[in-house]
Amino acid sequence: MKKKTILLTGASGFLGSYLLESFIALNFNVIILKRSTSSTIRINHLLNNIIHYNVDLLSSLDDVFVQNKIDIIVHTACSYGRSNESLKEIINTNLIFGINLMELGIKFKVQTFINTASLLPRNVNSYSLSKAQLTDWLKVNSSKIQVINLKIEHMYGPKDDNKKFLPWLISQMRSGTENINLTSGIQKRDFIYVDDVVAAYNLIINNCKKLDNWNEFDIGTNSFINVKDFVIQIAKELENSHNIKIMPRLKFGLINYREGDVMIPKLDNSKLLNLGWFPKTSLKEGLKKVLKYNT
Repeated sequence: MKKKTILLTGASGFLGSYLLESFIALNFNVIILKRSTSSTIRINHLLNNIIHYNVDLLSSLDDVFVQNKIDIIVHTACSYGRSNESLKEIINTNLIFGINLMELGIKFKVQTFINTASLLPRNVNSYSLSKAQLTDWLKVNSSKIQVINLKIEHMYGPKDDNKKFLPWLISQMRSGTENINLTSGIQKRDFIYVDDVVAAYNLIINNCKKLDNWNEFDIGTNSFINVKDFVIQIAKELENSHNIKIMPRLKFGLINYREGDVMIPKLDNSKLLNLGWFPKTSLKEGLKKVLKYNT
């Protein structure tokens, strides 16, 4: 049987690096798109096993599709807007780049486009709006290319970006920061370990031919915890293991919620469960792995 060729974007990022490692282990042919300025620290040990292109140095993105017969596009590249990116940069990364990939996928008869979307309501911020707009365009064009749209709840794990909530929180706790300012923490979140997310992608890839031309899956455990309880759980773990005082430094309620922020996410993982997926890593186990990595 001919090996599938996967074109992966965002491979140097948190989720992308885990997907890349998994795709190589599953013996897929993998091509990645990255910028010449991208940090490859997460994937340096994998670069000899794949084909990689620097998109900012290509004369045309078409070249990637002309030179390779691609079966599946897995699109994870995004801009959260946390590093003072301009609105134009966010839109170019989250919307225009995805549309370009979709059009090339249609032109070169790629079987499937797997998009990494967001469970956030579209109008929370520029990130969520631009991601939702790409989903709109993919759905409109799903008669021309199979689209699988994946909406992930609050993913976590080792090697995550320092600006994300959990790594930032652990850093604040361990650094001795006097006041760790937080929201009241009554909002609920579904924290899902990155390995379980990767397993969902792989299961979906293996079942592409059984799915319709337009598909949408929520990826989450469907088990929710108040953010305040989540923070306290981490604080107690660190207090016990590092003999440091954290609880008095937690200042809940000093940060306002974002306008339109989600208090209880709407999540339905039944389609994924029916496909045979289930989360294997409990929150307690996942946090232990993260804390061990960050020690």
